[in-house]
Amino acid sequence: MSRTARDTCLLLGLSVAAIVASGILLLIILFLSTEAWPVFSQVGLLKFAFDEAWYPTEGAFDLKPMLVASFAMSMLSIMLAAPLGIASAVFCRFYAPPVFRRAYQWIIILLAGIPSVVLGLWGLTVIVPLILMLAPPGASLLAGSLVLALMIVPTVALTTQAALASIPQFYWVGAAALGLSREGTLLGVALPAIRSSIFAGIMLAMARALGETMAVLMVSGNVVQLPTSLFDPVRTLTANIALEMAYATGDHRSALFVSGLALTVLVFILAWVARRSGGQVVHA
Repeated sequence: MSRTARDTCLLLGLSVAAIVASGILLLIILFLSTEAWPVFSQVGLLKFAFDEAWYPTEGAFDLKPMLVASFAMSMLSIMLAAPLGIASAVFCRFYAPPVFRRAYQWIIILLAGIPSVVLGLWGLTVIVPLILMLAPPGASLLAGSLVLALMIVPTVALTTQAALASIPQFYWVGAAALGLSREGTLLGVALPAIRSSIFAGIMLAMARALGETMAVLMVSGNVVQLPTSLFDPVRTLTANIALEMAYATGDHRSALFVSGLALTVLVFILAWVARRSGGQVVHA
């Protein structure tokens, strides 16, 4: 087979894979929209934002507390995970001894692969009791944020490491020729050059935090209320779906699909922002 023929086959295979992946995504969105339509057509969209409470069996469908809790927990977790992940990547690439560097990279990779239920169990037995010593009930917005931060640190760290590795060599040569120290090169040249890639990694990590279910369900308290402090128990959209889908019927079931549709829209927005950020080294 000639090189042109191989290239044509590869292009055809990649095109088919892209079409299949896009088709599956569209089918998921269509399914969510179809299942959510009955309650949309009966109560309207505004009821989900301005209703008095979440009592779907009684016709009250306020999603605002769970939307706020989901967003707040994701924001808090990324505020903790982003600096830790970036610092971890810089340390691993530039400061860690060669023998330790490989082991440290494997630790980060293994942390990324730990099942969320295991991290949730750890949070329930370690983080929640520690927070309980400060303010009851322990299971809270803060507990969920800490567990989520631990889950998404590897995403930020690995994307930042990959971005640092992609920086052209002439950046380092030029910085050395100017007499910049290693710290000056990192802060003044390297990190600014990959800022779009770092931002894209942060957005993807936040999307993962928004979609997490089991760990959040185990440590956040699962109370439908607008949080007024870090120590308030809350319920996220994902936890709400997991808790109520087993027995939901009628409009209640359709309202849970509205929750899933809202979550999908939020993740799409974050993915779009990450894509628009460029994810490339900034060239002079």
